[in-house]
Amino acid sequence: MIENGKYSHGRKVAEFEAALAAYTGARFVIGVNSGTDALVLLLRAAGLRPGDEVVVPAFSFGASATSVVLAGGRPVFADIEPVGYGIDPAAVEAAAGERTRFVMPTHLFSQLADIDGVLRVARRCGLIVIEDSAEAIGMRRGGTHAGLFGTGGVLSFFPTKTLGAIGDAGAVLTGDPRIAETADALRHHGRFGATIGDFPAIATTTGLPGVNSKMDDVQAAVLLAKLDRLDGDIARRASLATRYTESLEGVTGVRKVPLPRRDSVFYVYVVEVDSRDDLAAHLSANGVQTEIYYPAPLHLQPCFAELGHREGDFPNAENACRHTLALPLYPDMSTDDVEQVCGLIRAFYQGRRA
Repeated sequence: MIENGKYSHGRKVAEFEAALAAYTGARFVIGVNSGTDALVLLLRAAGLRPGDEVVVPAFSFGASATSVVLAGGRPVFADIEPVGYGIDPAAVEAAAGERTRFVMPTHLFSQLADIDGVLRVARRCGLIVIEDSAEAIGMRRGGTHAGLFGTGGVLSFFPTKTLGAIGDAGAVLTGDPRIAETADALRHHGRFGATIGDFPAIATTTGLPGVNSKMDDVQAAVLLAKLDRLDGDIARRASLATRYTESLEGVTGVRKVPLPRRDSVFYVYVVEVDSRDDLAAHLSANGVQTEIYYPAPLHLQPCFAELGHREGDFPNAENACRHTLALPLYPDMSTDDVEQVCGLIRAFYQGRRA
């Protein structure tokens, strides 16, 4: 790559796009520089107009909603289902209004949202489905990969993801050639006709106000190498998650553990617990790092204060923010590591009962 002198939007990116298309079954893959940019460009390519409303879950990473704003739209929040943390199709239908044109389900943690339910509501309400599938590499249902149930979806390759780069990178997935062509142009300053794999042709046309969101070839090279072992990593994560679930089932203070399903891919292992912050501090004091996804729901974030929401508007999302905790999960963990974490959790709650 260095000898070729092409560090961005070059041959390695094209190779990775082709390999990822083969892995996911996507007709088109467009590599970009982050999962967030992938959402913004996909929304624009799918025809989002200034002021269009997009229904998004109140429990998700901030980019699920800020991408709507950056693309020129207006997020409309809906509550989640209490089991899988995906957007509640009934809440989507209740939230949809005259200006609502899109719905963006987010596939979180280890499983797909109720995508069939979302698609049914979308058909009734005339909504375009854009999937925030940033965490969902490898998740499939009925042979269809996450991001390909609706108009399109995205993947993030942030270093901690199931398939992670050594920096930021992302991709748009779609089966629509018009959307693919537009997203391709938008990532490269709105230039139509640029050649992927070599230096851009001089006679390109800037047909849209695009951005510089090209994937770096060094990230594509890393992702290509890691893609070969992705299924093995997914299987190892599943084995560790099963051990967690077996060890934590019935532990007093652990409100809910994820139950592995056929379409589960454990990006992270998230439990619902009592005294969440105290437990996290206890684990940290014993050398176990945890993560809180997410400490505050989107509708109560300062950047969305103008939407006028209050505490209590989306109770399932707020409950998840108070009680969810992500435990360590990565392919190089051992089963002994899992047992150590579970032992510390049991000891914490036993100590509180004593």
